Amino acid sequence: MNEDEVEHVAGMYVVHDGPRQALPLLLIHGSGASGGSWSPMVPALAGCHHVVRVDLPGCGQSPPAASYGVPEQAMQVAAHLDHLGLGAVTVVGHSSGGYVATALAEQRPDLVRSIALISTGPRPDALLPQPLVLRVLLGPPFGPLLWSRRSDAMIRKGIGATAARPVEVPDDLVAEMRGTSYRTFRTVLRRNTEYIAERSMPERLAALDVPVLAAFGAADPRWDPSSVHQYDAVPNARVVQLPGVGHLPMLEAPEATSELLLDFAARER
Repeated sequence: MNEDEVEHVAGMYVVHDGPRQALPLLLIHGSGASGGSWSPMVPALAGCHHVVRVDLPGCGQSPPAASYGVPEQAMQVAAHLDHLGLGAVTVVGHSSGGYVATALAEQRPDLVRSIALISTGPRPDALLPQPLVLRVLLGPPFGPLLWSRRSDAMIRKGIGATAARPVEVPDDLVAEMRGTSYRTFRTVLRRNTEYIAERSMPERLAALDVPVLAAFGAADPRWDPSSVHQYDAVPNARVVQLPGVGHLPMLEAPEATSELLLDFAARER
């Protein structure tokens, strides 16, 4: 398969970039987003990695699933990795994508070389009051009515609401977010909360024998930025704060975030 090819495997839409013989990087997006959220970082990462971007079930161009539980999503990712035959990979998760990455390591440690978490909240009590535009879009009574009527400008405003600086939202991300239904988004959010309420992320990762990178924007408006230091309790974890960055490092600081991931992946070869 050549660079920048797409396929549907195990109920997921998948995009490949970079040389197929290179060390693989699996990128998992956050709640309700899609693989397009990584677009600004792909050129830098694909220069020396086989970059694999997935649309999780019910998001982007992937079809809905019977369950949106974090372990169930992780098993669908595992099925795709088995299909590719890549062996152990470095898994990068943004926000709740970090939960899926961790669940993948819990269930299939043979498939995970290392885990990089970008803006991944460690436990429910680290969640901050959400921006008004998100509360309106996601909560009753207006959320269900507005969701199907969202304009491109409204989608961009919703995405940018968790940034600490103005961001350019990729067109493919806006288009792909239209594929996520209101019901799916709300269900995914509930299942994510259940996952970290059952057991916090630092507790889960401490039980795994895998190198970890935990990176947070120092101005994240979604999760308490200081909560990243809860990951200090994880053996083999590297904790980093990105100055002046909010919840969307891959859009706000793609160069710095790419360098961080490239350095982390190089250390774990």
